[in-house]
Amino acid sequence: MAKVTEITSRRNPLLARLRKLVDDGASYRRLGVVLLEGEHLCAAWLARPAAPVLHAIVSAAAWEEPRLRRLAEAAAEVAIVDAATLSQLGTLDSPAPIVFLVPTRERTVIAAGEPTLVLDRLQDPGNVGSVLRSAAAFGFTQAVALTGTAALWAPKVVRAGMGAHFGLRLVEGADEAMLGALAVPLFGTSSHAGQRLDDFALPWPCAWVFGHEGQGLAPAIAARCQAMLAIPQPGGGESLNVAAAAAVCLYETARQHGR
Repeated sequence: MAKVTEITSRRNPLLARLRKLVDDGASYRRLGVVLLEGEHLCAAWLARPAAPVLHAIVSAAAWEEPRLRRLAEAAAEVAIVDAATLSQLGTLDSPAPIVFLVPTRERTVIAAGEPTLVLDRLQDPGNVGSVLRSAAAFGFTQAVALTGTAALWAPKVVRAGMGAHFGLRLVEGADEAMLGALAVPLFGTSSHAGQRLDDFALPWPCAWVFGHEGQGLAPAIAARCQAMLAIPQPGGGESLNVAAAAAVCLYETARQHGR
């Protein structure tokens, strides 16, 4: 049975922790908890096995809604706050009526032989979350973020991932030397590559690496790729957004193997 508390002071330590998670996307590394905003993410978290919830923070109105109360009661502790306070403690334009604080799930060791997504200094949280979402949708099971990539468990990244985080093995803070542990072929994409994606026989499992939105892949990372492949663009244009390019490459890999 969840312990239920009504919070009226905005200086409450739990709310202060929540505020830090919102203000600093990487603060989950220090605080040991991740923020999940909204009914969809909270329900997606609970749909996974062994998914503990440390705190549920809900508005008073949400606590009276049976569906949301059932979600909140999965937590060890429930905090009920007024809607105005909750609206100031989130990243959404329309405040979420319920948020979870859950334990961090960081890993530092790359698993060998897994179909993997590698992120090389991607900066935009929306792009990072979208790429993780595509990876999970097309059967990839691991994502490795190289140093300089946006924090994978930052609230805006988690929101863009729409629950994809919960089905992926996520490794942060990796460096180029660690990629040898993948033990699968690594591929990259470039609009200047001579080999087309749709003409190349992709192996399974494999790994794809996607680079910085403006600078692309670091040369040392590109040198590790078995091949650099071009996405055909019959309509022209210089290049695709990294999230769109990742979706195309990951889909093509899955398509070739009937996944």
